[in-house]
Amino acid sequence: MSNTANTALVIGGTGAQGIPVVKALASGLKYTVRVLTRDSSSEEAKELAAIPGVSIFEGETHEPTLREAFKDISYVFANTNGFAIGEQAEIYWGIRLYELAREFGVKHFLYAGLEYASKLGNFDPKYRTGHLDRKGKVVDYLSAQPTTPMAWSVLTSCLYVEGLSEILRPFPDPNDPDTMVFAVPLGDGKCPLIYLEDYGAYARWILDNPSQSNGLELHVATEDIAWKDVAAAFTAVTGKKAVYKDVTLDEYFQLGVFPNPDVKLGHSAVLMILPSNLSKRDYQLLDETLPTRVKSVREWMEKTGYTGKPASVLKDHRAGKV
Repeated sequence: MSNTANTALVIGGTGAQGIPVVKALASGLKYTVRVLTRDSSSEEAKELAAIPGVSIFEGETHEPTLREAFKDISYVFANTNGFAIGEQAEIYWGIRLYELAREFGVKHFLYAGLEYASKLGNFDPKYRTGHLDRKGKVVDYLSAQPTTPMAWSVLTSCLYVEGLSEILRPFPDPNDPDTMVFAVPLGDGKCPLIYLEDYGAYARWILDNPSQSNGLELHVATEDIAWKDVAAAFTAVTGKKAVYKDVTLDEYFQLGVFPNPDVKLGHSAVLMILPSNLSKRDYQLLDETLPTRVKSVREWMEKTGYTGKPASVLKDHRAGKV
């Protein structure tokens, strides 16, 4: 392992967002990476432990564990899992992690944020989404903090484009099995999607460029896209016929996407379908920040050889948990 002066602690490093962040930070060995995880025996933890410069630190999110994990750390990427710890605890620990980072002399604190849906929707109850709002509350707290002596940044994401192979995957039309149906409760709106590999690259850029990223909330996405255009991109890339079907939430949960329908309320939050008229991204800034980024869902489909077949993305989804 190299100099601990460049050691980054990644909290939530074995999750869908955390894995690409760990890989991006470990690339080139500029940073050594310590990954905090509840289960060091998981396949994700074993995969990360095999990467040069990466070590696994097993423990729960509580004070004694965190105090050990924070020793000799210069950078923190914090992605709390509200489905594991609950809404109130996620707000508390988001703030407490910042405080511990200040206490331990961390150079740069990077928080994995989400859009504050209720606030963006003028607190209309139809936009109330606990999974989004609790991280949004932490982001509001961070935005009130000074940028010295510790730099802070927020990396605000959205639905994963990889979800098109899981919770957003298409299904054969029962009346025409040769036609794939992309069904989501979105209407005519557009929704942002982010390629996870690029998400990790943005995290690396933030820590590499503190003069530009200190105090910045970077809203990232690959593209804001209408679902009819997702279906069109699928047809263009695969040659298979596809259509978009707008559905209600109840109809969506009857598609068989989720292994346990009893947790549908939690997974409705996972959907994070926040129309782009409420949340905005600066794509010119994203192009300047990451010139190599994937710029469209169609480009992602071409790059990854997307076929619409089911694939695993979210650990909680695989386990049938919220």
